[in-house]
Formats: sequence, C-alpha cells, structure tokens
Amino acid sequence: MVLKQDSKKKQTKTKILAIGDIHGDTGLVKKLAKKAKKENIDIIILAGDLTFAEMSTDNIIGPFVKAKKQVLIIPGNHEAIATTAFLSEAYAPYSKHLHGYSFKKNNIGFFGAGTADIGVDKIKDAEIYRLLKKSHEKIKKTDKKIMVTHMHPKGTKSEFSGFKGSTAIRKAIEKFQPDIAICSHIHEAAGAEDKIGKTKVINVSRKAKVFEI
Repeated sequence: MVLKQDSKKKQTKTKILAIGDIHGDTGLVKKLAKKAKKENIDIIILAGDLTFAEMSTDNIIGPFVKAKKQVLIIPGNHEAIATTAFLSEAYAPYSKHLHGYSFKKNNIGFFGAGTADIGVDKIKDAEIYRLLKKSHEKIKKTDKKIMVTHMHPKGTKSEFSGFKGSTAIRKAIEKFQPDIAICSHIHEAAGAEDKIGKTKVINVSRKAKVFEI
C-alpha cells in the first residue's frame, strides 16, 4: 500500500512588529526590543521618522540587532534617505533598507517607499509610485506581500487629521494588492485600520502593532 503524501506544504507563520514615528525615543526602542525578544518576533518594521529632524540615530537600530532581530527600515519626513541607507549598511545583515527595495522571508515579500511631500527629503507622488513598483517587482510571486510606506494612502481614516493621503500609495495598493499595507506619519491615527480591496491598511505610528502572517 502506497501512502499519498500531503501536497500542501506546512505553512510557517512569521511574527511581525511594526511601528513608526519613533523620533529618537531610545526608551521606547529598548522596550520594543525586549518585547520582540520575549514574544519571539521575527521581523521589526520601522515605518519612517526614526529621528527628530535628523538628530542622533544612536540606539535606534542597535537594541533590535542586539536581540538578533531582522529590521526593515524606510525614511520618514524627519530624516534623509541617506540616513536610513547608512543605518541599514551599518547594522547589516540584520538591517535592510526597504526604500525602493525588497526583502523575502518564508515566502513573504516586503516592499516599500518612504519619505513624504514635506520634510528633509521631499518626494513627489510619482516618485513614490515608481519606487513601490520597482521594489514590488522582485517579490511579486511570493505567497504573501506586505507594503511599507511612511505616508498613508488617500481616502483612509488617517485623513481625519487634515493631512491628505497619497494618491500614489493608494494606486500601488490597488495595483499590487498586498495583503497588508503598513503606514505611519499621522500620530493621532495610530491604530487606525482600513480596507482597500483585499488589502488591510494599518496606520501604526507610535502604537506598535504585532501580527502574524
């Protein structure tokens, strides 16, 4: 008698902690690093505004790396693209710059684009879309996809603050249909969730969100 093997692959869950708008708060980083270690977090997503107006980047990535956690980062409107690029190189291989680039783990594809239309390195909507399209290309065949931006998409709850969302980010969500879209930027919108098609949009801001996928 020949037993048929189960054709379905055993799915490995990946545990993620996402947060934005840290603004150089080293106390918060230490707490999150301890939380990540205690709860066996696999990946940390930092959705921009790691610093406050390009002030010190000390102890922003280091505590996560010390805990041996993979960190994915994008720039916000408070730091230059070069700053997050430098941090990703300085803490490699535990740190990865997601601004226009991608990352894979357990057949989950992460892609992103940071900054906003204000701040240190202003970026136009058309450039945000170009970077998201570029970064999506290498992970488009993964089973699950997570998109990371600093700005929120147009037509979502985060707009209650008076800051309009990005048309380009909404267009990217509708086009690439990630399972989850992470954003920050609007502190008052921390924890707000929306749905665009099949995509769950989560504004994490300074309120850390832990989820499995």
